[in-house]
Amino acid sequence: MSSDVPTTNFSALLHESRDALLAQLNELGFGAEGETGLSYDANFADSSQVTAERGETDVLVAELRTALHDIERALDRLDAGAYGVCERCGQPISVARLEAMPATTTCITCASQQR
Repeated sequence: MSSDVPTTNFSALLHESRDALLAQLNELGFGAEGETGLSYDANFADSSQVTAERGETDVLVAELRTALHDIERALDRLDAGAYGVCERCGQPISVARLEAMPATTTCITCASQQR
């Protein structure tokens, strides 16, 4: 990351994002280890609705966990002094890209080549 970018701004942004993701997971019953999620009424008349809602929740939880993992990796890179450096080419990631996607690991050039 270039030296003119204050690390503390990104640190705060990443910590806020992590806290928000943890709060969302907690609301869904997946906050602490061993928690298995929201409970659904097994006697509910429309079991297909319960199944659909459970499936949607599972997808949401998987997405939240992936985002949380990405944020935690970004915090690790920040601690190691490697935050803001593209993992593919080693060039600095633009401040605008980091502000838009604080957990990104690639510059815009490398990201566009991955598609």
